Amino acid sequence: MRNIKLIIEYDGRDYNGWQKQPNHLNIQGEIEKAIQNVTREQVELIGSGRTDAGVHAFGQVANFKINSDFPIEKMATAINSQLKQSIRILKAEEVPLDFHSRYHCHKKTYSYIIDNSDQGTAIYRNITYHVSQPLDVEKMQKAVTYLVGEHDFASFKSSGTSSKSSVRTIYQAQVLKEQERVLIMLTGNGFLYNMVRIIAGTLVQVGLGEISPEEVKNILEAKDRQKAGKTLPPQGLFLMNVDYD
Repeated sequence: MRNIKLIIEYDGRDYNGWQKQPNHLNIQGEIEKAIQNVTREQVELIGSGRTDAGVHAFGQVANFKINSDFPIEKMATAINSQLKQSIRILKAEEVPLDFHSRYHCHKKTYSYIIDNSDQGTAIYRNITYHVSQPLDVEKMQKAVTYLVGEHDFASFKSSGTSSKSSVRTIYQAQVLKEQERVLIMLTGNGFLYNMVRIIAGTLVQVGLGEISPEEVKNILEAKDRQKAGKTLPPQGLFLMNVDYD
């Protein structure tokens, strides 16, 4: 028995999320079929976590177990040959049998990308969220600092979440300006359903001057979803990387 770890990049716009489900195009199912075509074995692909419909990834991690002796150095190329261009296996490596991509994950980094140009963008419209009014990035930077640390993020979760606890730890939170793009970067030990997209929506309110940076602290302490901003669309959200150290 061998345990294979994959680093995966995907454009989520054509998929109904990561999780395998009948009658819906999904990333997990497509990769499982590709692995089966290559190894002639049916596998269960375990992801580090689910991403929703339309969400992208630069560094999703998953693992599966096989008996096949297919060469590891050829595996990424072989699996990619069975996949659409919108999913790429960046790396395949053999790992200890007890490695579990979800249970052994220590932290994840997500990025939400906002196009803050006047007229929007034709080329990048499917991977950014457009806000035409100028955003005050300094205020957004101040606001996001209130989220760092261990908190109950009940105000920043959608009602569909299956997690029993809404307590999470944010290790690092940044808002960066790169030309006409604003990047919200969050690194944490885990994220609730729609948590990053709700945080992003709340920070946009701060950037537009609708609420003060200090109000984010009050929203967090309220543990009330109705107090936070709207859930921004999925196309601006990227899973950047998953850390196991």
